[in-house]
Amino acid sequence: MAPRENSRNRDRDEKDSEFTDKLVHINRVAKVVKGGRRFGFAALVVVGDQKGRVGFGHGKAKEVPEAIRKATEAAKRDLIFVPLRSGRTLHHDVKGRHGAGKVLLRSAPAGTGIIAGGPMRAVFEMLGVQDVVAKSQGSSNAYNMVRATFDALKNQMHPKDIASQRGLKYSTLQERRRDLIGSED
Repeated sequence: MAPRENSRNRDRDEKDSEFTDKLVHINRVAKVVKGGRRFGFAALVVVGDQKGRVGFGHGKAKEVPEAIRKATEAAKRDLIFVPLRSGRTLHHDVKGRHGAGKVLLRSAPAGTGIIAGGPMRAVFEMLGVQDVVAKSQGSSNAYNMVRATFDALKNQMHPKDIASQRGLKYSTLQERRRDLIGSED
């Protein structure tokens, strides 16, 4: 039985090694007790494979490393896949919202880079997006900005899905896009 367990651990390590993580925010909270203050830490972490899969997690603990570990595990459990155009940008502009956090994400031509504020930048870097313009229009709270960004990314649709909904061929839809915008890809 031992060799089987080792292979499971090896598979898990290989799966974990494909992801990179980025710490977005650490919050220190204090609980006042009779003897003084007890400190706890909350961490917000974004993980991704830089090929279109990304997730975020929140972890709380008495020590910072433990909070980061919990947040990373939570992020790996809730991954989403985002279709990317040419593996570098979004297919279309999209808005996202969570609470008072509102974000606007726009696709961008090659060479633009990631133009986005702190928490959103971490999401795009872990996602593997190279060209995007993003604007936070509401709350600057890191948690709400990350959740609003994920809300927007979940609404991102691949042109093949749109073509099938409209009853068109994918090639027809791409021709229309090239006629409207010009050959950008």
